[in-house]
Amino acid sequence: MNKALVVYSGGQDSTTCLYWAKKNFESVEAIAFNYGQRHLTELTAAKEIAAKAEVSLTIFNLDLMSGVSHNSLTDPAMTVELSEDDRPPNTLVEGRNMLFLTYAAIFAKTKEIKNIITGVGQADFSGYPDCRNEFILSLNQTLNLSMDYEYTIHTPLMWLDKTAVWKMADDLGVFDLVKDQTITCYHGIIGAGCGECPSCKLRNRGLVNYLKSKNDG
Repeated sequence: MNKALVVYSGGQDSTTCLYWAKKNFESVEAIAFNYGQRHLTELTAAKEIAAKAEVSLTIFNLDLMSGVSHNSLTDPAMTVELSEDDRPPNTLVEGRNMLFLTYAAIFAKTKEIKNIITGVGQADFSGYPDCRNEFILSLNQTLNLSMDYEYTIHTPLMWLDKTAVWKMADDLGVFDLVKDQTITCYHGIIGAGCGECPSCKLRNRGLVNYLKSKNDG
């Protein structure tokens, strides 16, 4: 059977990838992580959306990450800030995607799943080195060698900006679900979010641009 595992967070990108996977694979499962993130509402959203999608979701505990990486996503005492002077933003959780994909690969092998899907993309690269295509290709090869298993890591959003991601969600028939039920906000507010944090600004700017292009068309 053509099976896939989606690395899932309950956010815009991974939800779009979840439904992309449902369209492109016969059987889809999802994996999520409690890594000590400041807003566990993300996992609540992930559970609810996965249930609606009729996708089995397994959540693993990785909260040790809050002890090895000092950042505003795992330390509620820190204020979310934009990057300055070409430094990474303080929302960077070092090695997060590498760890998530590694654990996902281990889990996938036990399920005889060779296709792993993640919502990373070059549009999010600024300050996030583990969103780069070259990193994904490198890790894919490393995982294949380390477990002697032929994985393929799929990145449906790799070359898309947020406007194009909104279009994909619409094309997949889940525009309203993504708009109203996912959590991208760094302050844990569902849907449109706080409107002020960097993640909300990126998401909402893409939405405005997509709706404008759709109406103009």
